[in-house]
Amino acid sequence: MAFLAALIVGLVLAFAPGARQPSPLETVRKLAFATPLPEFVRAADDPRRDQRLVWDTDGCSAPVVGNAGKTYDFTAACRRHDFGYRNLKRIDGGKHWNETVRERVDRVFLADMRRDCTARPTVQRATCRSWANVYFAAVRNFSG
Repeated sequence: MAFLAALIVGLVLAFAPGARQPSPLETVRKLAFATPLPEFVRAADDPRRDQRLVWDTDGCSAPVVGNAGKTYDFTAACRRHDFGYRNLKRIDGGKHWNETVRERVDRVFLADMRRDCTARPTVQRATCRSWANVYFAAVRNFSG
């Protein structure tokens, strides 16, 4: 119920006369760093999403293993990671993109994957966390 009330208040404020639309940078920062992953996915799937932003994704880009396995499904985490990289690299000519921001996006990616692991059956969690660490090491070492 609280979510519905917050949504209504947000819509009223968004469409109120004189309401200011958040900048692309503000929107990306909110969705990449301050929004729960399921809420990010809802925003990304919303046909009314902010068209100023890049929403496309290639998933986890993990050759052979892909986005999901028996003990994990990192699809949503990969979507948000791509969203952060693609938008922060291009907004204002990339002036908001640096190693500190890149590491922050990568750390959110790791946290998102670990949350997925926590939701798994107990017997799958260790393997899932191992895969999360592999994906995290790959983005830290090979992307940017």
